[in-house]
Amino acid sequence: MRNRISKALSPRNRGPWILASALLVALLVAPFAGAFGEGNTVKGGARNPSPDARRAYTKETEIIANVNTYGTRQSNKSSNGGGAVYGCRSGAGGTAKGNEPCVRASNLATGRAFEFNSNSGTEVGQITGPATAAPFTTTAKGVATGLNADQVDGQSASEIVAAAQALNKFAVVAADGTLASGARGAKTVSHTATSGDYNVDFDSDVSKCARTATITGATAGEITTDAVDADTLTVHTFNSAGAAADRAFQLVVTC
Repeated sequence: MRNRISKALSPRNRGPWILASALLVALLVAPFAGAFGEGNTVKGGARNPSPDARRAYTKETEIIANVNTYGTRQSNKSSNGGGAVYGCRSGAGGTAKGNEPCVRASNLATGRAFEFNSNSGTEVGQITGPATAAPFTTTAKGVATGLNADQVDGQSASEIVAAAQALNKFAVVAADGTLASGARGAKTVSHTATSGDYNVDFDSDVSKCARTATITGATAGEITTDAVDADTLTVHTFNSAGAAADRAFQLVVTC
């Protein structure tokens, strides 16, 4: 018996045993090796494909459906838990740069690619990121119904209106040189009685602006303007015969 075993295990006869052993090990190990990757059942309540954070799927996992509702549905009955979270480590530029975003919805027909809905509360969603980053970009040029944009180019609506108004200055001046309240951009008016000359001082440079002056009141007259310096205009008023005369007027400067 001892001779038979020794003969079977001799170097000359060891090859078949080694092959058989290798095949047996492969058959036993294969199921455990495959358990860390593709082709295995997804386990609920656990990390897939493995509790080991170093393990990950190496191929795209696809779920293809042909139904008239949704291909998949994720929900959470908890009062403070979310429905789904998607994380990735993709670079900048998105799909156009070959860096797939963490989430992409693509409608291959003509309908919507996404919808966000909230049944109650004071806000539907939030976009967070670096303060200097754009919240999103779009190639769409249509009007976004119901969108209330509070800022454009870093300015609020009130700031935009104020900036536009600052480019249109005006003064309402009485015949005696009194500057009416509510003037925009005009600071002071200097006038010598019966001269028909009024120096209107503005709060900024108006030398490159267009100006329009209009006689007000029932008495006919004439009016001209010229610049004294960068922020001061002189208004000359005349009677209908062309002689200097004090007249009330309005002066508009558009920059």
